[in-house]
Amino acid sequence: MATLTLERLRPEHAPAVLAFERAHRAHFARTVPDRGDAYFTPAGFAARHAALLAEQDAGVCHFHVALEDGTLVARVNLVDVADGSAELGYRVGADATGRGVATAAVAEICRLAARSYGLTTLTAATTLDNPASMRVLTRNGFTPVGDTVLSGRPGVRYVRRDLTA
Repeated sequence: MATLTLERLRPEHAPAVLAFERAHRAHFARTVPDRGDAYFTPAGFAARHAALLAEQDAGVCHFHVALEDGTLVARVNLVDVADGSAELGYRVGADATGRGVATAAVAEICRLAARSYGLTTLTAATTLDNPASMRVLTRNGFTPVGDTVLSGRPGVRYVRRDLTA
C-alpha cells in the first residue's frame, strides 16, 4: 500500500470528493444507503459540501479525505461530537478495498481523535453482511457492544474507549 494520509475536509476538496462519490456510487450502495440522485448534481453536491464544512466549523463533526499519493481513496468522518465522544464512519473506494486502506485510515482517525480533537471514545456501527468493516473495527481496538438496525438491515454497534492505546 502506498502512503496513506488523512486531510481535514476543505472547500478545495469538493471536485475530488464528488468525483470519488460518483465513481464508487454503486459500490457504496451495496453496503450503505445511497445518497440519492440530488446529491450527485453539481448544485446538490455543492450545497451538501457547504453544509458539511459548516458543521465542521461548528465543531460538531470532523470530516476527512484519505489520500494515497494524492489520490482520494476513502473518506473518514467523526460525527455527533459531544462530551468527548463521536461516531465514526468511513467509506473506501472499490479500487482500494482489500489493501488495508480502511484499517490504516481508522487507525489514523483514532490518533487524530485523541490528539487533535480531544476525544476519548468513538462508536461505530456496521451491518452484519459487511464482515470486512467488522474486521477493520476489531483490528483497531473496537469491541462489539450490541445489536442495531441500519437502514432496515441487522447490524452491530462497536465502541473504543481508550484512543491513546
